[in-house]
Amino acid sequence: MELKAGTQLKSVVGTTEVVVIRAPDHAATLTSGGVPMVGRDDDVPGADIQSGSEGTVLLGKRYVDGAASIEVLCTKPGEGALALDGQPLEVKSAKPLPSSD
Repeated sequence: MELKAGTQLKSVVGTTEVVVIRAPDHAATLTSGGVPMVGRDDDVPGADIQSGSEGTVLLGKRYVDGAASIEVLCTKPGEGALALDGQPLEVKSAKPLPSSD
């Protein structure tokens, strides 16, 4: 599945759903629990979380990869760590506010 901004995806290993905010400029695969995510409206059989891909996705958090080539927003929490082409995604940290001297 082509990743582009606005694409809504769901996990086949849990209840996780995400929206792509920023997509990579190359073909890539977004996984949840080690299994590729599918379109929100696709009907696919469930699968099990692969070993080493355990984790929890938190509601309302943004997830990015190390190179910041992708950013996704969690719209429904669930089990199974997010990864892009095998590289785990991390929760995006908040930008510090400027100090008021």
